[in-house]
Amino acid sequence: MIVSIVFAAGCFWGVEKFYDHYEGVVKAESGYVGGNYANPTYNSILKNRQLQNGSKVVNYTEGVKVTFDNSKVDAKTLIKSFWELHDPTQLNRQGNDVGNNYRSAIYYTTPTQEKAAKSTKEHYQNLLIKNGYGKIVTEIKPLKAFYKAEGYHQDYLEKNPYGYCPNHATGVKFTKESKKRVEDVVPLGGKEIIVIKSEHYCPYCEKFEAEVSSSYKGTLPLRTVLASSLKGFKLDTKIYATPTILFIEDGKEIIGHVGFMDKKKFYKTLGAFKLGKNSQAYQVAFHEGTDAPGCKQYKIFENTPDGVFIDKLSGETLFDTRDRFHSGTGWLSFYKTADGAVIEKDDYSFGMKRTALVSKTSGIHLGHVFPRADGRRRFCIDATVLEFVPRGEIKK
Repeated sequence: MIVSIVFAAGCFWGVEKFYDHYEGVVKAESGYVGGNYANPTYNSILKNRQLQNGSKVVNYTEGVKVTFDNSKVDAKTLIKSFWELHDPTQLNRQGNDVGNNYRSAIYYTTPTQEKAAKSTKEHYQNLLIKNGYGKIVTEIKPLKAFYKAEGYHQDYLEKNPYGYCPNHATGVKFTKESKKRVEDVVPLGGKEIIVIKSEHYCPYCEKFEAEVSSSYKGTLPLRTVLASSLKGFKLDTKIYATPTILFIEDGKEIIGHVGFMDKKKFYKTLGAFKLGKNSQAYQVAFHEGTDAPGCKQYKIFENTPDGVFIDKLSGETLFDTRDRFHSGTGWLSFYKTADGAVIEKDDYSFGMKRTALVSKTSGIHLGHVFPRADGRRRFCIDATVLEFVPRGEIKK
């Protein structure tokens, strides 16, 4: 049998996305519920969000109508997930979203749902008290009307590529996880990258994994973890959403970012963290600078043993010592690049026409390529944006 229930747990974008991927749910729609005036719109509920209790006008709250097949998932299970999804002790708000249009509520459509809502509320209240939380302020009322929100609110998290999945959960669960306990994640020491993911479906977490972290091979460790597993870190960024990307040194946050980062922003942030904004390597990588001929790093790399040179940020292999030659110019020189690792771009700076080289993965500037009299080409590379890896230590 197909039935519906409406949940309000703060901004409806994240709630909709949570239930849209819940097993047994047929459809999840964002809308307005629980008010008493005609034809609510997003603008009207924002206008009325500061109305006080006792006002003749009752504002609507942002809700999600969850239509489900109760032969596949029962109402009690869905209601339990609702309690665990947000903080039901916050009055007229969830996290940074403040106003009566963000109030917590359940609007039931059957007696079974009403009974489940009230019984689970009592149970969850006891669990919250044991964990230091206060009184549940969630409305539990029969559904009178549900007004579907404007089209741009539907599937909002899928339509907006540079966002995040809100996380207002208390972390209090009805039952202890039967799964193996999540191992504590402690600082490794030195510099590292921590990516906080959601324990539920989060399109931005998946997008970051697919577009950034899956191709990252850098020498700084990158770990993707749950916020609840972090132990011993000193963080300034409040983890209220996923993904949250943290750049850590010796357990202390140096840079924090809430929400999706594309490759360009990730590697520029990593560059500031790993290289330092005032370093020569950073100037080469992000401002198309040039190493001084015969610089210290060049002298080291000109005489390495057998191996490869990798992108200092992404870890991608760029050049091989087998293709290196001594050009006498004071810059590293190679006959070719690793297959598919470098992009060539026209460079008209300084009144010249040259061909610049950019790392395909991280987008950092590497140097230039020049023709040779023998018909071959010389890839002239700045040493400060590379790292060397001996042949026997190459990661596969």
